[in-house]
Amino acid sequence: MNKMDFIGEAIRLVDEAEKKGIKLRIMGAIAVRIHCPNFSHLLSQLKREITDIDFMSYSKERRKITKFLEKSGYKLNKAIATVHGRYIFEHNSGKLKVDVFFDKLEMCHTINFADRLEVDYPTIPLADLLLEKMQIIQLNEKDIKDTVVLLREHKVGDSEKECINAGYIAKLLSRDWGFYYTVTTNLKWIKEKFIPRYGVLGEEGKKDVTSKIDALTDRVEKHEKSISWKLRAKIGNKKKWYRDVEEAF
Repeated sequence: MNKMDFIGEAIRLVDEAEKKGIKLRIMGAIAVRIHCPNFSHLLSQLKREITDIDFMSYSKERRKITKFLEKSGYKLNKAIATVHGRYIFEHNSGKLKVDVFFDKLEMCHTINFADRLEVDYPTIPLADLLLEKMQIIQLNEKDIKDTVVLLREHKVGDSEKECINAGYIAKLLSRDWGFYYTVTTNLKWIKEKFIPRYGVLGEEGKKDVTSKIDALTDRVEKHEKSISWKLRAKIGNKKKWYRDVEEAF
């Protein structure tokens, strides 16, 4: 399948689910493509491929989603479904895989989606999409590419509407030093190591993404930290601050 087939199918499933009162929101690479119409060509130039469809939903929707996707031509992989906190569906054609996560994304860090799926459509909110990429300890370059293009396309501010909500991110990271450390370290790494390498951005694009990383990092640093954050910060990275992906999956 090409990228347009993946994107079209993801949107179709969200739209059909919405008609049935089921909350289903697109995550990952497809969500980035949907939200970046002006700069999605950069993803093509950077050879960012799409390989599957990722959704977030609420656990109360499990049965409805299973029934809905099975009627839509997908089969639940029962051997994996209950072990890893997510449901994996495979299309009857064998050409497409769909992952559905419920309530939260638990990888190197935890992103809670309680009451967040109503914020945007047909994807998760942009702030959560950025955090989805930046919570990974050992970043894949595909996640770096997604992050760079996401920042190139959008403002960094305090709105959820086609804007990366820096206030929301700063508040979330002010409660969890480990999550804060991973996100800020990754953003710094992208700024210093990868943006200079991505010639497709052009000089204007490089300056734009760099300034947005600086603006977001500044908001995060200035936000008042919780007592637990401050206590954990004293220990720093001398103690493991993240969950191994193997532990999550």
